[in-house]
Amino acid sequence: MASVLRTLHRAGHEAALVGGSVRDLLSGEQPIDWDVATSAVPEQTTALFAGSVWENRFGTVTVPGPPRVEVTTYRSESGYADRRRPAHVRWGRSLRDDLSRRDFTINAIAWVPVDLARRRGLLIDPYDGRRDLRERVLRAVGTPARRFDEDALRMLRAVRFATRFGMRLEPQTEEAIRHLAPTAATLSGERVRDEILRILGSRAAPPSRAFLLMEHLGLLRVLLPELAALRGVPQGKVLPGDALDHSLRAADALPPDDPILRLTGLLHDLGKATTLADCHFIGHERVGADLASVLMHRLRFAQSQVERVTDLVGEHMFAYSPEWTDAAVRRFIRRVGAGRLDDLFALRRADNAASGVAEPAGAGVPQLMARVQRELGGAPLEQRQLAIDGNELMAALDLPPGPDVGRLLAALLEAVLDEPARNRPDELLALARRLLEERPDPRASGARRPRIGVLPET
Repeated sequence: MASVLRTLHRAGHEAALVGGSVRDLLSGEQPIDWDVATSAVPEQTTALFAGSVWENRFGTVTVPGPPRVEVTTYRSESGYADRRRPAHVRWGRSLRDDLSRRDFTINAIAWVPVDLARRRGLLIDPYDGRRDLRERVLRAVGTPARRFDEDALRMLRAVRFATRFGMRLEPQTEEAIRHLAPTAATLSGERVRDEILRILGSRAAPPSRAFLLMEHLGLLRVLLPELAALRGVPQGKVLPGDALDHSLRAADALPPDDPILRLTGLLHDLGKATTLADCHFIGHERVGADLASVLMHRLRFAQSQVERVTDLVGEHMFAYSPEWTDAAVRRFIRRVGAGRLDDLFALRRADNAASGVAEPAGAGVPQLMARVQRELGGAPLEQRQLAIDGNELMAALDLPPGPDVGRLLAALLEAVLDEPARNRPDELLALARRLLEERPDPRASGARRPRIGVLPET
């Protein structure tokens, strides 16, 4: 970072450290992102740094690291018709003008180097952001309503900064968010998703604080209506509160280094909003999985992330008992997927913590986990682990390619799940022949010939 500032200065340009990097340093944190504002126009900046990239109209040049530094030309903006992108961007003349366009006072502070070797410089703080940091007040730069009308995402960023730094919202800033909260519906799913993941991945504060503040400001029902619908849904739990309180506690109980798993805790009971009957939530896990899928697709999550969350939500109500046979444990592993088991058990622990309950001693999840570990290194759990594959079946039994082969392999796996010792080529071929011979003769009833009847079609 210092070398970037030094290079710009030696070329005759103004350059200052700005924004979040200054805020974090003043807060005693090590910045993750380094931002520099400069009087140099993008063409001049790219000429100074080999490998730098400029692919936007906002004058931001990325200088490769380590550390990577984003160098942005002083600019002014106007005409936010879509509450996101300025219609007009002009290169600015001064650092103070550049700071005036920023969102919050704590992000409108700059450090201008005087002696880089000694790390000496001047703080430029026209909006008293340093005081707001010290007093834990989050305040918009200038007129709050104007700042949020320019970019509605700033309202969600206000929630993230307030909870990360333990700040209270300045009254006019809070009132402007309350008034403009409905405009957050215009935000793209990707931008909302990224802010939600930053909240869920924070170690500075439990995510529940952010989501409660979103609810207080009217943002939750706009951005995450499926989650907001849990408010007022009663819970028969040891810990007090409704289904939303329970879901927030579950998210808090999961690790911040895995924000997608935390998201699963947040969404795991979405189905309770519509399934309450006679003090029970019958099938809420399946309904919740469908709702989680809708929510995550709206926010443009990757399909692999959607599948991870919805699979876990759909399976989180598994009910283990010591009477399960080893075959039942193997079928449980197959249904959930070996790669999902750690996540599912972590979700169960978080669900229990959020409910104020514990697993039965010697008969709960810890026992199941021990049995799972024994089975993972033993019997086949997937078709690819069978001692015979589809090509070998077709060759030995003179079968054409098609869905019948897949159903036959599924039936062989079911047999091996019951009796792992049967996983031998000769035994599996013999079983496959018997299954084929036992098919009903369609001529007996006049019906068309059915497919291999070893598994129902789904």
